Amino acid sequence: MTGKQVSVTDAAFARVAKVLEGEPEKDALRVSVEGGGCSGFSYKFDLVSGRNDDDVVLEKDGATILVDELSLVYMGGSVIDFVDDLIGQSFQIKNPNAVASCGCGTSFTI
Repeated sequence: MTGKQVSVTDAAFARVAKVLEGEPEKDALRVSVEGGGCSGFSYKFDLVSGRNDDDVVLEKDGATILVDELSLVYMGGSVIDFVDDLIGQSFQIKNPNAVASCGCGTSFTI
């Protein structure tokens, strides 16, 4: 595969593992990019069972995160993180390809 990979922080892997413990019928968190959102593209997070042939599989300590090949085009070089602060808890993606993003942090422009 060509292009940059996506990396995941330990905090994100730990949160995915904890979430999956409570969802026995699911075995991974799928992170994808779809058109739409207030800045052109938006991130989507889904708990899924099974994987697709074109998925990039990121695994650590019982946690599995899947990113499909098409989404990887927009997310190459990104870091998936889980943040727990005064504002709340959320998965966040630090995407070096994004030139603008919205206030909610889930929509971006390339």
